[in-house]
Amino acid sequence: MKIIGAGFGRTGTLSLKTALEELGFNPCYHMVEVFKHREHADIWYAAAQGEPVNWRALLKEYQATVDWPGCTFYKELMEVYPEAKVLLTVRDPEKWYESAMSTIYQSAERRGLVQNIMGLMMPNMRRFVRMIKAVIWNGTFGGEFPDKAHAIAVFERHIEEVKRSVPAERLLIYNVKEGWEPLCAFLGVPVPSTPFPHINDREDFMARRQQRLRQNLLVSGVVLAGLLAALLLLMRQVGRQKLPKRG
Repeated sequence: MKIIGAGFGRTGTLSLKTALEELGFNPCYHMVEVFKHREHADIWYAAAQGEPVNWRALLKEYQATVDWPGCTFYKELMEVYPEAKVLLTVRDPEKWYESAMSTIYQSAERRGLVQNIMGLMMPNMRRFVRMIKAVIWNGTFGGEFPDKAHAIAVFERHIEEVKRSVPAERLLIYNVKEGWEPLCAFLGVPVPSTPFPHINDREDFMARRQQRLRQNLLVSGVVLAGLLAALLLLMRQVGRQKLPKRG
């Protein structure tokens, strides 16, 4: 682990993940990795409950981490990886809140009937939602994220805490709008000739969310069809057993 991201989600962290991987710090851990490795959700949940975590085992394949859930545990990661540099992504607090509210909060908290049904049939989804609540909505914002003033205050306190906790020579306070130059200078790598990646705006986020929803619906449909088939078979067998014997 060479880079520890301490910035909250919706501060350009997916753009930063893409940029770091282009610079050779590949792979970079981000919340999207939990979608790929659903078993990680239980580990992050345990960390949110204060249980010990083998960070080296969890992150052994990664050279960097950004976004939630990793940013919540940047201090623990700094102790495990004392040579790693720390990136604190920042953004205008008002714009950050508007973005987070309209994307990740609505996606996680305002779950409709379809998502709830899928959760009943897909234990991995339930564990993922449980982790999100424990790490972010309850663990970071105390269950009060809809209170804009409170959420922004938490956001700003976190930034100040990182500044106090991380030695200046080990920390870069970074806005992805600054592009390659400050990032590459901090990491000691050449500036690429390609444009800095700017991805995961609200439209991108919602498009990916809809794609995941369609995939989950497909899986849920297959599971439901299997359950119905098994139920019909069971009912048929029970019905045969109840038929009176002839003769």
